Amino acid sequence: MRHVGLIGLLMGGTVLLAGCEQPDTDVSRALDSVNVIDESNLNDIMLTVADPNEAVDYFLRTIRENPDRIDVQRGLAKSLIRAKRNEEAALAWEKVADHPEASNDDKVDYADSLIRTGKWDKAEDVLDTIPPTYETYSRYRLEAMIADSNQEWDKADAFYEIATGLTTRPAGVLNNWGFSKLTRGDYGDAERLFTEAITYDRELFTAKNNLVLARTAQANYTMPVVPMTKTEQAQLLHTAALAAIKQGETDIGRTLLQDAIDAHPQHFAPAVRALRALDTERT
Repeated sequence: MRHVGLIGLLMGGTVLLAGCEQPDTDVSRALDSVNVIDESNLNDIMLTVADPNEAVDYFLRTIRENPDRIDVQRGLAKSLIRAKRNEEAALAWEKVADHPEASNDDKVDYADSLIRTGKWDKAEDVLDTIPPTYETYSRYRLEAMIADSNQEWDKADAFYEIATGLTTRPAGVLNNWGFSKLTRGDYGDAERLFTEAITYDRELFTAKNNLVLARTAQANYTMPVVPMTKTEQAQLLHTAALAAIKQGETDIGRTLLQDAIDAHPQHFAPAVRALRALDTERT
């Protein structure tokens, strides 16, 4: 593993010092400090660059030795989220949220884990326990999603707007807001929000694809003027083609499929299959 050497360096000093016989009080204090620093660094590594499942194993071992430490419990919960083990993560975050030292951030993360497992009502109950004066991007992003799930559109719009203003990286929440508008049939607003999302994150392909869906819903099958690679262009043309065909615009769909095949730098099998299916129906 490429992280073993780094972890070994972090822990090596502690191991060497631990070989000394009967250290005096000052040395003991120094050792404790080294252990805390090394463990903190190791925890950070496990939460960022380590393999998610290896991080889960690490925090499970650590929590057996320190069952009451909330930082270790948080580490386990975050690692389970990274490993996409959402059911286990929700249980881990529940323990964190019930800890005497739990913060409002912990409750927000617990609500997030509940949404990942489809427990929307419980997530809403958890957020309701947080004082309204606690205003963060993460909190209002979840509030907006829950209002969306309840089809409380005015509340959803208000929460999305607040969340957008509380972050310097609003692309994700703008994309969510746009998708909410798209499902409501507000295609013009959806198009505007997807376009704005892309201005904040040129790599956000989901927003580009959603933008095409919003435009095709308005019978606009031309490609939007946004940054895209040749592969992305082909995929977006494919999306537009399928939308056109679904709306009964078969000839437009056929042209867009051919454009997608021509634009793709390699063989674009899905578009080829769709075009063949159209040609078969035509004959």
